Amino acid sequence: MKILIASDHAGFNYKTILLQDIIEAGYDVTDLGTYNQIATDYPDHAAQVARKILAGEAHRAIIICGSGIGVSVAANKFKGIRAGVCHDNYSAHQCVEHDDVNVLCLGERVIGIEPAREIVFSFLHARFSHEERHQRRLDKINTLEDLNMK
Repeated sequence: MKILIASDHAGFNYKTILLQDIIEAGYDVTDLGTYNQIATDYPDHAAQVARKILAGEAHRAIIICGSGIGVSVAANKFKGIRAGVCHDNYSAHQCVEHDDVNVLCLGERVIGIEPAREIVFSFLHARFSHEERHQRRLDKINTLEDLNMK
């Protein structure tokens, strides 16, 4: 599975750690920056990730900022991106299994690194269930996108 990882300056430390963990687990991962702690704007990183996911350059992505919320809001402005903020294991796997989330958003200032590791791997190991009720709901989300994101 091809994975993208990115952060702004507030998520740089976790991105650096998690990038190595994901590589060691055998994933094909691309680091999209930022590459230091100089202040950057999180919407730029979220947009870069979203464009690459939509272009088919990766299957899933992880974006880290201070809270996870800013990158989630920005990434969700792209039709076809389903970005979710997760700060617990249940949400990390459930968002993929039920909602086919393709971008995990984390907040470095919100959770510790150990929970972040567990969340990342819960997200990466999860698969969309394709159960009828979940597919029906995903279809409704896609219809909302078609109507409202022109």
